[in-house]
Amino acid sequence: MKKPHLIEVPHGRIALSNTPKLILIVTFSLILITIVPIFLFDYPSLISSSFTFHSNNLSPLPSSSLAEYSNEASPSLSAATVTKKCDLFKGEWVPFPGEPYYTNETCGEIYDHQNCLKFGRPDTGFLKWRWKPYECELTRFNTMLFFKIVRGKSLAFVGDSMARNQLQSLLCLLSKVPVDVSYLPDGKTKRWLYTDYNFTIIFFWSPHLVKTTEDDRPKGPLLFPLVNIYVDEFDKSWTNQIPKLDYVIVSAAQWFWRPSMFYEKGKMVGCFDCKDKNIKDLTLFYGYSRAFRTALRAIYEDQNFNGITFLRTYSPGHFDNGAWNEGGTCTKTRPYMSNEKKLEGFEEWFYKTQLEEFRTAESEGKKRGLKFRLLDTTQAMLLRPDGHPGLYGHPPEEKRNVSDCVHWCLPGPTDTWNEFLLHILRMESEITETETIR
Repeated sequence: MKKPHLIEVPHGRIALSNTPKLILIVTFSLILITIVPIFLFDYPSLISSSFTFHSNNLSPLPSSSLAEYSNEASPSLSAATVTKKCDLFKGEWVPFPGEPYYTNETCGEIYDHQNCLKFGRPDTGFLKWRWKPYECELTRFNTMLFFKIVRGKSLAFVGDSMARNQLQSLLCLLSKVPVDVSYLPDGKTKRWLYTDYNFTIIFFWSPHLVKTTEDDRPKGPLLFPLVNIYVDEFDKSWTNQIPKLDYVIVSAAQWFWRPSMFYEKGKMVGCFDCKDKNIKDLTLFYGYSRAFRTALRAIYEDQNFNGITFLRTYSPGHFDNGAWNEGGTCTKTRPYMSNEKKLEGFEEWFYKTQLEEFRTAESEGKKRGLKFRLLDTTQAMLLRPDGHPGLYGHPPEEKRNVSDCVHWCLPGPTDTWNEFLLHILRMESEITETETIR
């Protein structure tokens, strides 16, 4: 048996729907092993960082000036030719001698539980790697190029704390530019307005992507109350805003481990890990696939939306030496090579489910002339066991023993997600290949 991420699963696919005994073992483990740390890390109020590179296999990398490698690079570098046939998402992490785009001192948008620099992680090596696609170069993030493309537009992140992880990275990449921060009328949805460019970023907290309610039944043997997931109904907190958006980035995963009741057409059709022998356990992937299907349908069926939709794919975690409550940690100080790590088990299921729903939405969207684009972060992040906060997401005096090997340090590998985003936006924009960035 192998422990990929948080639970023990056999190599390859998990027969979640075929073996009742396996279902019981896996789902019970998932509640204890997965939901607790995810729940805590998603709520900073319940939880309460420079790195030195340590490796016996790699020589120290040469230092470089911030000016040479900053995101305010020269126009000629930032306007490098974009290779249209390149697959950005297949490649390797290679040593990079430059400085990070920002620090916790230059960006105030980093939550403590991802602020590894603030809480004294003892190695900085995780900052010294850059994603290198096999067939081309991934252009460094350039703030002015980004604003040139998105001027007068709006971008929304929809999802859970991993969506927020990418949001915070983008806010940090743009942190040199003045911004007004406010909330939408619902008092929960946060908005950032870059007035100099009339560009808006919005974050919609929607960890299941669709309508949900808390189940009022007693927990019984469950660690958390059940959540009712209406897999065919829109979460109107964000779907009502679709016509006002130009770009939508959809992502979700971890909260689907929560014990759930599934509803279609207003009627309960089954559950996941509800511990009720009279209700059919449909597995979490039933709810996961249908939630993505409904969320993407909300976009391509909206006749007033003419923007671009991105589906950001699953971001694997890395637990070594046991699960989170068994002392599991993520202490590696360098990335894997692509031949050292394989996507498998439930992580492969998450990824393939997303791809299947994306292809359907892409096909439906084309009928209206809409663009659906894949922001495929899975392979790159699978190879980054060194990029998690681990125990460095809280003050050391708190003496917490639970490692966060799910979220990502900022600055860190998540910044690559926004390099991917800018590359795709660059491809979709009307800016010519030789146009100078001003």
